Amino acid sequence: MTPRFRKYSWQLAPSSIRDIRQRVFIDEQNVPPELEWDHTDEIADHYLAVDENNQPIATARLFSALEETGYIGRMAVLPEYRGRGIGEALIHHLLIESAGRYQELRLSAQQHAIGFYQRCGFHVCSSLYDDAGIPHLDMRCLAPALAHRGLSHRTQPLILGADTESWLFDQETTFRELTDSLVGQARQRLWIYDRMLDHDRYDRHQLRELISAVARHHRLSEVRILIHDDKPLVQKRHRLIELMRRLPSRIELRIINNDYPLEDQPFMVVDRDGLLCRHDFNKPEGFANFTAGRRLKLKEEAFQRMWEMAQPSVELRELPI
Repeated sequence: MTPRFRKYSWQLAPSSIRDIRQRVFIDEQNVPPELEWDHTDEIADHYLAVDENNQPIATARLFSALEETGYIGRMAVLPEYRGRGIGEALIHHLLIESAGRYQELRLSAQQHAIGFYQRCGFHVCSSLYDDAGIPHLDMRCLAPALAHRGLSHRTQPLILGADTESWLFDQETTFRELTDSLVGQARQRLWIYDRMLDHDRYDRHQLRELISAVARHHRLSEVRILIHDDKPLVQKRHRLIELMRRLPSRIELRIINNDYPLEDQPFMVVDRDGLLCRHDFNKPEGFANFTAGRRLKLKEEAFQRMWEMAQPSVELRELPI
């Protein structure tokens, strides 16, 4: 079945949207009415899925509390239409609506639905919590446009340790989206090797927040940054350097030693699965793997070799905090 979708404001929404939510959340899942109907409905866009006979079959809402982040909620498919791909089609439509509008999509998923949302490009970003008596986890997609592209031929697009196909990129926007998607799922290790921490690529608020989360996730988490040139970082303030100076035991930067063999391509290693490589220091062209396998092992060894011969940056160490 291929559903069609209609978008409404809450003021103009048909009663069928309320009816679906009443039936699924209040009647079926015993969510208290005072929790189901909230003020967010007033500011959200509401989507209604209908079948070929214009019969309402599913609904969801999309809203923004932060300018660059969209939130999906109240997603419900009527029981008799489940198992037919309606939910996936609805998420697909919301990804299309969000591409170019939001850098990030978030949702609160019931625990039993985690696998479904992972197949749609969302990854878990919280611990388990209770909402209306139902176990939930927060999930997010850091590249809605890429997730939309990947849904048609990938089983779990952008999911670290699960997405088995390479992503090719040749634009800065795609490079940043893939970088954020990988870093956003890191829990133990993030290694970055580049000629310099280019401000356009690395001096971004969202990336800083993602790297900060990696560094703070666990006492054994490590962020290592290996570069050729630290002069631009001394001359102009950089978010990652400020973060590094606030978390010196978790984030470390070193300058490569030119007397030893070096890698001629920049790359990033994420946990035990993720790898992003550019073909050239000056161009946004390369590939990303969320399950890199042997290729990751080779980059790990190369990074370790360069890291052991590298030195801390004297210039950055002497900068005032």
